[in-house]
Amino acid sequence: FAFSPLEGVGLGLHEYDGLAPDYSRTALDAERKRLHEFERRLADFPARASLSPASEFDFRVLQLAVRSGLFGFEEAHHFEKNPMTYAEAIDFNVYLKRDFAPLGVRLRFIAKLARIAPAFLANARGNLADPLPKPKVTLAIEIAKGSAEFLEKDLAAAMRGVADANLLAEVMDASAKASAAFREYAAWLEKEKLPRADDQFALGEERYKKFLATRDAITLAPEKILEIGLAELKREQAAFAEAAKIVAPGKSAIEAMRELQRDHPTADSLVPETRKNLEAIRQFLIDRAIITMPSEVRATVAETPPPQRAGSFASMDTPGPFEKRGAEAYYYVTPVEKEWSDKEKDEWLGAFNRFTADVVSIHEAYPGHYLQFLHLNASAVSRIRKIFGSYAFTEGWAHYCEQMLIDAGYGGTGEEGAKYRLAQSDEALLRLCRLCVSVKMHCHGMSVDEATKFFRDNCYYEEKPARSEAMRGTFDPGYLFYTLGKLQILKLRRDFEKQEGAAYSLKKFHDAVCDHGQMPVRLLREILLKDSA
Repeated sequence: FAFSPLEGVGLGLHEYDGLAPDYSRTALDAERKRLHEFERRLADFPARASLSPASEFDFRVLQLAVRSGLFGFEEAHHFEKNPMTYAEAIDFNVYLKRDFAPLGVRLRFIAKLARIAPAFLANARGNLADPLPKPKVTLAIEIAKGSAEFLEKDLAAAMRGVADANLLAEVMDASAKASAAFREYAAWLEKEKLPRADDQFALGEERYKKFLATRDAITLAPEKILEIGLAELKREQAAFAEAAKIVAPGKSAIEAMRELQRDHPTADSLVPETRKNLEAIRQFLIDRAIITMPSEVRATVAETPPPQRAGSFASMDTPGPFEKRGAEAYYYVTPVEKEWSDKEKDEWLGAFNRFTADVVSIHEAYPGHYLQFLHLNASAVSRIRKIFGSYAFTEGWAHYCEQMLIDAGYGGTGEEGAKYRLAQSDEALLRLCRLCVSVKMHCHGMSVDEATKFFRDNCYYEEKPARSEAMRGTFDPGYLFYTLGKLQILKLRRDFEKQEGAAYSLKKFHDAVCDHGQMPVRLLREILLKDSA
């Protein structure tokens, strides 16, 4: 965390408060050297043979983390080929969103970060090498402008109740210079880098294989993953169509989904209805003995804060596992904006229709990310397993929960049950398209335009959200992990049920899955199965 102090702050390790990242060439070379040295020390670790089983898993999780860090340096070239790396590295909001210290103290940390922002962003000019991938340049420009707006608007709003004139002056001066630096960075990218940019964002098959192996211990060939994904996509499209026949007989599946969207809350009732329905989901888990509730503490349902609304529909913001103060968890839902047209407001609220909203709550809160967080906090796993998480496990679990809970009977039967199944299938189609597009983009040369068409044709998205999903694939090949992790957990459940026989229960399986930290599912298999093959 000396290299990534804001990550440490987010985890609740406040010895890193006020420290800023350093992406100078000297610091980058030192971090890369440190990772190589750690990789060597782990490879030569003399006491590995005598490690306990738990420590052996910690060893492997740490080894993956080191290799993943090196992949970022040497294969993905985060610091030479991705201008987003610099645009999003300084997270001012980590000091605003949680009350782990008095506001005045946190504002001084923000001022300290803001003062180094101009020098930090200047590093990008020396490190970034032409040509850069055009989608990443475009997105970096948007992110940099968003950071400037956060400093100009949202930080100013947060300081309205502060009476210390000296503190206000200090923060305003530093934030103004930082805002100007972010705008200058965006302008530099637009003028100097965008005209020279190209479409070469793909990892290529060999680096993609290495990405899967270092990020989540996955050794399955990309072609096999794509084969599985395309078959699952076809099966899910059939399930979507079957549910649609019950929901809206004689109409197309798209029309059936639009009928679902008419049953939506008002702008004023969005948060209260989400809160009420969340309690119903939680009670269903208890009544059906689906998973243990480690705590009675609820997440606070609230509107997404303005600086986090861009591209966000709903999200779970949990504190770090080491947070002692300001340990609130927030389930954010993004409201309509006052300046939107009536049509835009209706379309947005339609996405929060009663059925889809519940599926999203299952993913984000119960038994998805929030319950995942409660189990992690209550578990006795090591600091290593609380710090280093698996993308496929974290998102795969939340996505798995959507289908699992509908399969378990949430939403009932008949037409009502079919509406829930349609909403759940709609979410699954998106994640399946992400898997297919990730492989196709990074191994087969699929373009952003072709990916946009794939989302439109296969999960029936309109142009704007389809293009947004395609753009995400250029910089986040790991968004295949939503589906891949879900499929891994379903396979593990089948194998665990076969092993346990009459002693099996959903609750036993789910508790076992969630009580071992956030490790890759491949490693979790070795813990839960007597025959890990």
